[in-house]
Amino acid sequence: MSMLRVSHLPPFSTPALFAPRLSRLPIFTSFSPSKLRQISSFPSIFPRTLKPSSSSSQSSFIFNRVLAMAGRSCFRAAAASFSAESGSSSEREILVQHLLVKENDLNLLLDLQQRVVRGEDLSDLAVEFSLCPSKKEGGMLGWVRKGQMVPEFEEAAFNAPLNKVVRCKTQFGWHLLQVLSEREESILQEIPPEELHVKMQDPSFLEDAQLIDVREPEEVAQASLPGFQVLPLQQFGSWGPEITAKFDPQKDTYVLCHHGMRSLQVSKWLQTQGFRRLFNVSGGIHAYALKADQTIPTY
Repeated sequence: MSMLRVSHLPPFSTPALFAPRLSRLPIFTSFSPSKLRQISSFPSIFPRTLKPSSSSSQSSFIFNRVLAMAGRSCFRAAAASFSAESGSSSEREILVQHLLVKENDLNLLLDLQQRVVRGEDLSDLAVEFSLCPSKKEGGMLGWVRKGQMVPEFEEAAFNAPLNKVVRCKTQFGWHLLQVLSEREESILQEIPPEELHVKMQDPSFLEDAQLIDVREPEEVAQASLPGFQVLPLQQFGSWGPEITAKFDPQKDTYVLCHHGMRSLQVSKWLQTQGFRRLFNVSGGIHAYALKADQTIPTY
């Protein structure tokens, strides 16, 4: 379970400060390339309310297992539901790392804060002292936005100067947190199959948009749409680490699966990797075949 994070996928994160959450994108001037590669792999935003269909349970299980190894956090917020548009470009996201100690360990926290002031790295101290499972990643929580974290942590984080280590207290104990970067919030929308069908009649759309199908090869063999690159969810371990090398996070990206559930999970993950504009095909290729193009077989 997570303490700060509000997620609704089968557990791949532990008690966390926030709900849904990384990228190799905007405003990383203070990071080395190796640091960017490290943080770009941590998930932080997946909804846990999503339950995979029987046809996708195995691939979803593997996806979650891979994510479990990639990053965890330790906070919980009030549950957040997915809406047609999950973000506004006018909102701000921040990249946060932290460490957590017990409520009665304030003296330890103050000592650790002084060690940071003297030049030690918060991530190194998190590995050694933090109680949060994110310690395995140096306390990295990933990109978060307002509404995803418990109120005390959120207030401290969104008011903290960039790169300055500040402390706050929550129901989980005392935290030292550091905001490493900030950016405009990304957008994730549902797109009706009929709307996608109209777009796909325009050759320029197929040239400019990035189209991803996360179904398994045997599913794609039964029904497919032109222009979609197949990234089977069951093979997430092979394509996940290279996603920002294969696709441009700044381009409009459309994600498809059978019924729209796996694609939404992957879309949420792509958000954490810095993809700015994501479109989940509502109802998947099944709804596309029923509502937009009856020549596409159903299965």
